Order: sequence, then C-alpha cells, then structure tokens
Amino acid sequence: MSSHPRRPAAPMLRALFAGLLLASLAACSTLGARDPLHIDLVGLDPLPGEGLEVRFAVKLRVQNPNENAITYNGIALQLEINDQPLASGVSDQSGQVPRFGEAVISVPMSISAYSALRQAWGASGYKAGQDLPYTLRGKLAGGLFGTTRFTDAGTLNWPEPTTAY
Repeated sequence: MSSHPRRPAAPMLRALFAGLLLASLAACSTLGARDPLHIDLVGLDPLPGEGLEVRFAVKLRVQNPNENAITYNGIALQLEINDQPLASGVSDQSGQVPRFGEAVISVPMSISAYSALRQAWGASGYKAGQDLPYTLRGKLAGGLFGTTRFTDAGTLNWPEPTTAY
C-alpha cells in the first residue's frame, strides 16, 4: 500500500471540462433568436399617493410573437417625456405571456413633485397641437431567457386648452 495521495488524472479533467463546454454551447444554440415583444399602453388608473407625488397603475398589453412562452417574476418601467424622466415603477408580480399570446400587466408608477415641476418648466414652450416625444423603457425579469428588455417611443399631442361657455 502506498502512502502517496492520489492525484486526479489531468487528461480526465480536461475531457470532462471539454464535454461540459460543448454541452453548454449546444444548449445555447438551441435557444435561437427571438422576436421582440410588442408592448402597448392600454390603460391608466389613479392610485393613492403620498404627499406631493402622483401615482397611477399603468396597464400594458404584452404580446409574445415567439414559439416559447415568456415567464417573468418582476417588472420595472421608466417613462421619459421630452427626454426627461417623468415616472418610474416596479412590481414583483409574476406570470407568463403564452407563446403566440398576450397578457395585460399592471404596474404602479409614481411621479415625484420634482419630476412634475421639471416637466412643467420644460413644456412651457410647447404650443397646443405640438407633438411631445415620449419613451417608455422596461424589463420583464426572470424566466428561461433571463431578463427581457423592451422600449416603446412615440409622440403625444400637446392638448388644446378647453374653454367653457
């Protein structure tokens, strides 16, 4: 009996490492490319706020044009108006957007008094009927594919003042 400790065989470790590397590369290649999610704003509901903040629930319709369902366990949103941050929100809700399907997700968002003042100051040069650019950025966390990020951008029409008779 020998008193020398056994050393793992280097060729065996190399073969094991190479096999794991090949298996992980093969797994990544089976995920394939995904089409981006389509996100639409479908509703805004007022929520109670604290102090000078304004809160509302943003309802988003998330459409998944892919062959696999998207499972999520958290969502985060940021809304910019005229390239300035206006509102943000997070939710730890979880769910699934089915393959070639859709889901409506509600996320509470807050507008601080400072953000509202900054927007009012920046919008003072806008005229009725003028377009105001917006960007909505968000992410659905978790699931098989990890975090799914999305962006929606467009313009809002600056409202005409109403006159009462």
